[in-house]
Amino acid sequence: MSYVILLVLILAFLAGLYKLFEKAGEQGWKALVPGYNFYVWNQLTGRPQWWLALLLVPLVNIFVLAYMFIDLSNSFEKFGFGDHVAAVATPFAFFPYLGFKDDSAKYAGQGYLLAKENPIKKSGTREWTEAIIFAVFAATLIRMFLIEAYTIPTPSMEGSLMVGDFLFVSKVHYGVRMPNTPLQFPLVHNTLPKIGTESYSKLIQWKYKRFGNVNIKRNDPVVFNFPDGDTVALPTRNSVRRYRGSEGRNYYAQFARMHGRENVLKDFDIRARPVDKKDNYIKRCVGIPGDKLEVREGDLYINDKISPMPEGLQNEYILSANLRMQKNEVEKAGMELHDFYPIDQSGTKYICHLTAKNIASLKQIFGEDKLTRKIYTKDMSQDAFPHDKINYNWNVDQFGPVVVPKKGTSVNLSLNNLALYKRIIRDYEHNDFSLKGGKIFINGEETSSYTFKMDYFFMMGDNRHNSEDSRVWGFVPEDHIVGKPLFIWMSLRNGSLRDTKDAFKRKIKGGINWKRLFKSANDMN
Repeated sequence: MSYVILLVLILAFLAGLYKLFEKAGEQGWKALVPGYNFYVWNQLTGRPQWWLALLLVPLVNIFVLAYMFIDLSNSFEKFGFGDHVAAVATPFAFFPYLGFKDDSAKYAGQGYLLAKENPIKKSGTREWTEAIIFAVFAATLIRMFLIEAYTIPTPSMEGSLMVGDFLFVSKVHYGVRMPNTPLQFPLVHNTLPKIGTESYSKLIQWKYKRFGNVNIKRNDPVVFNFPDGDTVALPTRNSVRRYRGSEGRNYYAQFARMHGRENVLKDFDIRARPVDKKDNYIKRCVGIPGDKLEVREGDLYINDKISPMPEGLQNEYILSANLRMQKNEVEKAGMELHDFYPIDQSGTKYICHLTAKNIASLKQIFGEDKLTRKIYTKDMSQDAFPHDKINYNWNVDQFGPVVVPKKGTSVNLSLNNLALYKRIIRDYEHNDFSLKGGKIFINGEETSSYTFKMDYFFMMGDNRHNSEDSRVWGFVPEDHIVGKPLFIWMSLRNGSLRDTKDAFKRKIKGGINWKRLFKSANDMN
């Protein structure tokens, strides 16, 4: 349906261009010839010939086209601010109106030169309004296609990337992804601030298209749209009363596993989101397409070899010691008391998430026998992907082996392994999937195999026991890949601007973490 709407808008614009060409003394059919119509258009509006070459430059061509719309409006003596906004924002309506309905619209000459020779006297209000609109327009395009600011919201990458880190994310490193949802409010992601409603319209939906290759290397940190976040469960009065912790925004898939599908549908306001409007997550890509991946006793193996570990990687440990007796030594080693969580009344046993550097320091302070690594054994059941405890009773420390799906490769399907691939087949690659009498049907045909249409990736957080990642919700499709984090441009010790301001007021440790500023977000260290 979205493509039908888009086709109608394009035809309406071309019809208006046809009529305007005729009004300017050119043959109307020239407006319908791709490429040649831009040449004639440029001749009518008076821009230099080299201007046309800019239409071939990605992103730049959007600005060039906007100016060509304005030049054409000027050629018919439509110099007003409203005329220019209509020409750029709704050319499919404005130019047909000029061509077919507005008899006063006469071709007055080359619009670019007319505006240059007889500059329009603009009020201060108009100048400021045009400047603001241009700035928002430019910032929106840059954010959409080139680079975007991102904040680390959770401690899942802690040890490498911290809560309170503000990153710049490149959207060109893994190929420029065209938006699935072009009708959107500028400079926000999926929700309007304060109001809380969705910031986009699904009237027009485009299929996945990317210019360039998703060339992700193992151990790259990657920003992606959260695969398990395609459906959001928003709280209602009933859900807040019945479920603790439902005051915020929750994901339907997670709540359905916790409380049952029927209960969630009954008690929550359910909203479905397109791919590019799912929440953004950041994790480290530990498995690329075709990799055999396994977690054994908490250690990650790729293709049967232990994976290189970032220096900031954290695992969960139990510290058996009187922490407060050695408080100064612990803080000198770069740790703080609130990083240790007491698990008994005596205050001599703590759970902590530690890097290799932290472990060495604590062993030196307390002794070798005071630290014990916590590992979930095979008999410890968890809510792990693919959520099939009969065939795959995995957990975060005992996971796999599993092969990361690769585009063009095929896999044999059975009722035993279907949990691994059902979501890929049905939701990510949009096939009609069903089970009838113990037989598998894809797009109406019985089958025992499936060939993947996209590449997939396996993501894990560096804070291995405090990260909900691919071990919980599975593979990340290539159409969910957003970009590559570049560097930290700001880092706040307390996680947010508001918390940092409060910290200053209370005269506690807070403010800017100067050591992290402009640090690369791609270091394994």
